[in-house]
Amino acid sequence: MIAQFQKRNAPSAERNKTPIGAQLKMMLPQGARVLEIASGTGQHGAYFTKLRPDIIWQYSDVDTDAQESQKAYACENSSQLKLPLQLDVTQGNWWQRLEPITNIYCANMIHIAPWKAALGLTKGAGELLQAGDKLFLYGPFLFGVDSAQSNLDFTANLKQRNPVWGVRELVDVEELFVENGFHLDQQITMPRDNYLLVFCKR
Repeated sequence: MIAQFQKRNAPSAERNKTPIGAQLKMMLPQGARVLEIASGTGQHGAYFTKLRPDIIWQYSDVDTDAQESQKAYACENSSQLKLPLQLDVTQGNWWQRLEPITNIYCANMIHIAPWKAALGLTKGAGELLQAGDKLFLYGPFLFGVDSAQSNLDFTANLKQRNPVWGVRELVDVEELFVENGFHLDQQITMPRDNYLLVFCKR
């Protein structure tokens, strides 16, 4: 496949792909089929598939510019990286008519989207995944009075830009997943006050 799209590069994705990849490399099952929600530039999927040549990675996004970058990466590894799907998790039944998957991955999405996006993500994940399957959620989170000051400052900045955005309280996020048939299996501390949360379907 000849690349005809323009790759984009996000410095934050370049920084965090290595620590996230180290975790996913160990935790993804053999032959995993991963649906990435809000794939952004596509850098994560491109890097993770190099770490695990046995997995299939399905890009998705609502943003057409982001999809162009994802297509460029997919052109370089078409056996593992699948062309992006137009998915909006705030829309009802977004999970219908998707091919079977074993895992979901979502990074840095729920704090720069309305809370409805978190609701849709958890609802769809509950419909798509089977018992024992895992969803990986990466990003900053708040812990009440124990929240990192950097994340408190970050959420204040986000709310100035859009009042429906903001770093989410972990307890609220976990509650959504529990309501949709998951339990929090692992909470992994990552660089720069971020976390990788691993939710397992019951």
